Amino acid sequence: MVIQSADLLCSSIPTMAADTQTLNLKRDVGIIGAVSFIAGTMIGSGIFISPQYVIAAIGSPGASLVIWASCGLLAMLGGLCYAELGTVIPESGAEYIYMLRTAGRVVAFMFVFSFIAVMRPASGTGIALSFAEYAVAPFYTDCPTPQLVVKCVAAGAIIVVAVINCLSVRLATSIQVVSMVVKVLALTVILLGGMVMLFTKSTRNFENAFEGTNLSISSFGIAFYQGLWSYDGWNTLNFLTEELKHPEVNLPRAVIIAISMVTCLYLLVNVSYLTVMTPKELVSSSAVAVTWGNKVLGSWGWIMSIAAALSAFGSLNGTFFSGGRVCFVAAREGHMPDILAMAHVHRLTPSPALIFTTVVSLLVLIPGDFQSIVNFFSFTAWFFYAITLSGLLYLKIKKPELPRPYKVPIILPILVLIAAVFLVLAPLIDDPQIEYLYVTLFIFSGILIYIPFIHYKLCPGFLDKLTVFLQLFLQVAPAEKNL
Repeated sequence: MVIQSADLLCSSIPTMAADTQTLNLKRDVGIIGAVSFIAGTMIGSGIFISPQYVIAAIGSPGASLVIWASCGLLAMLGGLCYAELGTVIPESGAEYIYMLRTAGRVVAFMFVFSFIAVMRPASGTGIALSFAEYAVAPFYTDCPTPQLVVKCVAAGAIIVVAVINCLSVRLATSIQVVSMVVKVLALTVILLGGMVMLFTKSTRNFENAFEGTNLSISSFGIAFYQGLWSYDGWNTLNFLTEELKHPEVNLPRAVIIAISMVTCLYLLVNVSYLTVMTPKELVSSSAVAVTWGNKVLGSWGWIMSIAAALSAFGSLNGTFFSGGRVCFVAAREGHMPDILAMAHVHRLTPSPALIFTTVVSLLVLIPGDFQSIVNFFSFTAWFFYAITLSGLLYLKIKKPELPRPYKVPIILPILVLIAAVFLVLAPLIDDPQIEYLYVTLFIFSGILIYIPFIHYKLCPGFLDKLTVFLQLFLQVAPAEKNL
């Protein structure tokens, strides 16, 4: 049983009415907010942590720059393909809703089960851990940072971001815009400092730039995983299409502007890192931006620690903003409890979905390990990206009559699909690990949950009473699609 009208929240348990009204999410995100959400989510902890892992995997400075450029190109092509999907299927939810409309309910449930249980909490937890590492670094200059302190700070960041997103869409958008400006300024300082060093010192780190390149397939796969972690967020707008103003225009435009800007910044920042540090120093550094700051800024090196922390916080905000929408849309389609498909009657934010995502993220944080999080997240993400892109090809071939305010040449989804298949198989070819088998089994275990609880609807009766109680307690009501 679900209360359908906001006006009935303070009354006793109501009966269903034929003229009940529902809530709509507001289209508050314009082009500036759209660019900020993409760039702000992408520019997070990755560019301050991943460079040493990329060069450690691939083995040479030149090859690492090629990896970073290739990751940017792949993110751009993927973003443009998703822009067409977002205009053909103008609903929030990104991969979930696209799989639901193309591959069917079982595959869509497998995705949302993996997304809610592993992918989004893992992504948010990894970013929160990075934020915490940089936030507390100035207080532990002479000794390793205690992991308990790091995890407590990370938990605090997750809770603060969740509260912000529950309070207001505009507040979350404003924070995203401000944090994007801060992080772009921080990266600009790094690249300008690197350019000055490049013209005033020798360029010995770029001599024989490709010497020592590791050409194994698994090395390329792991290097791409680490690089693409920094680009994660290129599909952010597709999670909130229903809250985007004029998505048929702003979606592709924001993708092109944001990803182009981020790719250029990442390449220049990596050149700066390699100008100031040798490859060995880069690989051995636990916090690249701090090491860079100590070498270039001297006693002011702590500024980079603060900048990296603020950057990660903005990325965490964008991750929660988009991640809560997937849970919300899945509940609206009957794949999650009804309460998660509701929005606050006054603030019009999907607060139940955000609260649920927060709880799962805090649970993942307890055993959280950054390196494993990145690899397993990337493996799972590109598995589902491949399915999503196959859906786009299906729509192009079988449903050419569908309205397409924006479309890409068919060769683009084919190229990204090939890259996605490579990224899923690459780590398994040269150096297979049992953990990837566990991840694969977990993905397909969603079928075992779908059959009894979703298909046959074998749900306990007390869930209806719990839904009504939570609806009254949280002051939420069902929200309609905003097309």
